Amino acid sequence: MKRLGALLLLATLAACQSHNPYIADSKPLPPAPAHMPGQLDPSAYPAAPRDYGRYRTWSWQHLPAGTAWASSEQVQEALSNALDQRGLRPHRAGATSDLRVSAELRLEQRIRQVSEHYGSHYGHSRYGDEYGMWGSAPLVRSYTEEVIVVRIDLFDGRDGQPVWSASAETLAGGSQSERAAALRNAVQQALAAYPPN
Repeated sequence: MKRLGALLLLATLAACQSHNPYIADSKPLPPAPAHMPGQLDPSAYPAAPRDYGRYRTWSWQHLPAGTAWASSEQVQEALSNALDQRGLRPHRAGATSDLRVSAELRLEQRIRQVSEHYGSHYGHSRYGDEYGMWGSAPLVRSYTEEVIVVRIDLFDGRDGQPVWSASAETLAGGSQSERAAALRNAVQQALAAYPPN
């Protein structure tokens, strides 16, 4: 048995000594582009904080599309009023706006679950001691709600870089006045944290 183990060990060692057909090979890294600086510029990182106070005017990146639920004009009016409340005014003709605004409105379905507990209780108090029985069973109800989702994107008017992005949703109303209120509410929620502190 010892000889068999020794033969296996020798065979394994001999296999390790055989020629390896694989050769390590790598290509050199390409040279850096000519416009790249030779050394790291520490002043370039981190980026300077964005000055949101310099944004005073806005214009549309592209007009929001209307839906069967709300027209493009309704979305424009709700967003224009919300931006006005944050000190942002529509740009004058011939001038470049500080911000470019994009908005998207869509209807989505949400499944909500409500859990209610139903039960019974039996108890008795005798000489200050209480005892009894109690039991309950949860009743879970699922229902579908229709919500409107508003997404607002703000871009820098000079370089086109994204400045702000947010979305919010609210229950879609049934009547025309309920829909207008829901749209205003969703836009206000989306812009609630603008400008950031």
